[in-house]
Amino acid sequence: MKNDIEIIWVDLHAELFKFVQGRVNDTQITKDIIQEVFLKVQLKIDQLKHSSKLTSWVYQITRNTLIDHFRNVQKAHGNLKNLDFPEQEADNLEYSKLSQCINQKIDALSPKYKEAIMLTTFKGYSQKELATYLNISYSGTKSRVQKARDILKEGILDCPKVESDTTGKLIDYDTGAE
Repeated sequence: MKNDIEIIWVDLHAELFKFVQGRVNDTQITKDIIQEVFLKVQLKIDQLKHSSKLTSWVYQITRNTLIDHFRNVQKAHGNLKNLDFPEQEADNLEYSKLSQCINQKIDALSPKYKEAIMLTTFKGYSQKELATYLNISYSGTKSRVQKARDILKEGILDCPKVESDTTGKLIDYDTGAE
């Protein structure tokens, strides 16, 4: 369990930090929110039914934590007007579309590549553990995982509004909400 949370932290921390920072524009508050998000993830990881939806699940926790933060800020300032988050609703819709696109790309992988991605990325298998599980060589496993990641990356770059840097590294997606 601890290893799962560490993997999620490594994979998503920078991305979530940027996501939250863009909404609260305060580094310390962003750090507090991210810490709260990962505490919720750690406490509720057993409630995740489909590991293929891990990223969207973590983002939903993040969005809910942001909404809670803004509600608390409004309460603290005595402003109890109806809380509407149209930008976040649009963001949810766009992120949902991106998440669906990514899930479709994972589902479209051949069985051997899909299994390699699912077990190493979402189930926390090391490549050595995967090699043992699949009863193939470690170098064969490394090649399979790398090939699966390359195919998936190519597919994800075709998803709407995905941005990459000059080296092809995925860096962001545009929600169109700004």
